[in-house]
Amino acid sequence: MNAIQNALQSAGPQAAQIEQLWWLTLAVCAIAFVPTLGALLWSLWRAPRATEATPADTAIVSQPERRTRSVVVSAVVISGIGLAFLLLASVRTDHALAQLPLEDALNIQVTGHRWWWDIQYDDPDPSKIFSTANEIYIPVGRPVVITLLSDDVIHSLWVPNLHGKKDLIPGQTATMQIRADKAGTYRGQCAEFCGLQHAFMAFTVTALPAADFDAWRAAQLEPAAQPTDEKAKRGEQLFTSGSCMMCHAIQGTTANARMAPNLTHVASRRTLAAGTVANTPQNLAAWITDPQKIKPGVNMPAHHLPGGDLDALVTYLGTLK
Repeated sequence: MNAIQNALQSAGPQAAQIEQLWWLTLAVCAIAFVPTLGALLWSLWRAPRATEATPADTAIVSQPERRTRSVVVSAVVISGIGLAFLLLASVRTDHALAQLPLEDALNIQVTGHRWWWDIQYDDPDPSKIFSTANEIYIPVGRPVVITLLSDDVIHSLWVPNLHGKKDLIPGQTATMQIRADKAGTYRGQCAEFCGLQHAFMAFTVTALPAADFDAWRAAQLEPAAQPTDEKAKRGEQLFTSGSCMMCHAIQGTTANARMAPNLTHVASRRTLAAGTVANTPQNLAAWITDPQKIKPGVNMPAHHLPGGDLDALVTYLGTLK
């Protein structure tokens, strides 16, 4: 997955606010840490040296420590002021994150599963609603409201270039507002441990110029391309007559299940299994044959097809662009 994932390379206003808070926190902590480290080194340098034969010096116990007390009190006060300043900065940042203008916002619903992301593009016109998986496309400069749901356990959606983390909690609905001001592809990750394959529950957010996004969306609304050669036709028949259609959907066919990723345009995706492997015919064949070898614990069962049938099925899926 060749995509940027860096909270210090903000590509939108939400991430920029968080990045500013990070740099401010680093500066305040550095201001506190450097003098503390200097005092420690100074005290070690000034400390009297002794040997095992040196008698214990207990005189300091009875000596007043007014200067030391003043230094400690001053340090506590300054530290309190610094912490209060960071608290106010954090509250300000949280307030700023809620102020993103949402006129003409694009609405997307993201549902977390173990271990993949179901992405639905909403629209007032039901005929313009479509689903994809693990790859989010958004237009540059346009606000996006993401509704977050979970189908099983707690997940956390995190695209550091665009926003902070937001939990997906079963039985609850959360929202996240983002806007990408720079075109590019940004890596996202589940940031809440959700089971065996948590580390391999990734996704991408690709920000496109408005015209390119409209073209992509129009393509996604199209049904799956009808196979033209005999091998691909055989693959479609295998898909719609076997167990694949019990979990997956391909628009334009009799496969309409929603238990697993929608495969209508699967060949246009960069990766398989939520960013685990590149989307190549070889990896697709390996994934169909033994998904547990690639992603242990995944819900997809193995399909041990004869060589000719497997080749036909992979060929058909490869036409779904």
